[in-house]
Amino acid sequence: MKLLLINPNTTASMTATIAAAARAAAGAGVELRAVQPSFGPASIECHVDEVVGAAGVAEQVRANAGWAPDAVVVACFGDPGVDAARELTDAPVLGIAEAAFHAASFLATSFSVVTTLTRTCTTAERLLQRSGLAALCRGVHGTDIPVLDLEREPQATFARIEAAAREALARDGSGALVLGCAGMAPLCARLSDRLGVPVVDGVAAAVRFAEALHGLGLRTSRRGDYAPPPPKPWAGWASSWGG
Repeated sequence: MKLLLINPNTTASMTATIAAAARAAAGAGVELRAVQPSFGPASIECHVDEVVGAAGVAEQVRANAGWAPDAVVVACFGDPGVDAARELTDAPVLGIAEAAFHAASFLATSFSVVTTLTRTCTTAERLLQRSGLAALCRGVHGTDIPVLDLEREPQATFARIEAAAREALARDGSGALVLGCAGMAPLCARLSDRLGVPVVDGVAAAVRFAEALHGLGLRTSRRGDYAPPPPKPWAGWASSWGG
């Protein structure tokens, strides 16, 4: 199975960290290609970042079409560009937020989310509504840790994330925890051991769900709004995207 992993930001070290987490989760026989856009923000922490990151996801799906991946994982908790990617390929496309929410729903009757900047909590809440799992989420909690600090100050950020997770579980009365950033993937096992509850990393969950969909022979629908984009002229830097 060939799995395309897209980090929608342009920080190469984070792409490598996410790829390592994905490879650790993947089953035998998975060939993983980790990529990032040729343009865009160093991290995705607001709506403007997300819009540009989504365009970068579309760019990378198009650029890697010749490799013919069997599934695609978009490794940002805002799930930017997932719908666009599904228009561009019939391979299953999974966002890590949607995958994490579903995984948590299998493990507990309720869960909490701990993420990076508080301003991004609204994005997670919107994705919960879209997934149909908002009723199972007892709370979305920001730590106000910038995404890139997850790599720059790993020990200090782990302590802050653990403290926020303990407070969230106690306040919400939930039975599982979802980590709200792809850059938190390396913390998953350690947090689960220390907190005594299932801790879900969306990167690992999305990789395994992608393998399952591929194994079942399921592809993205080509009817309705996931049909391929209609051909038309494009201008400027995206002129090559026209048809």
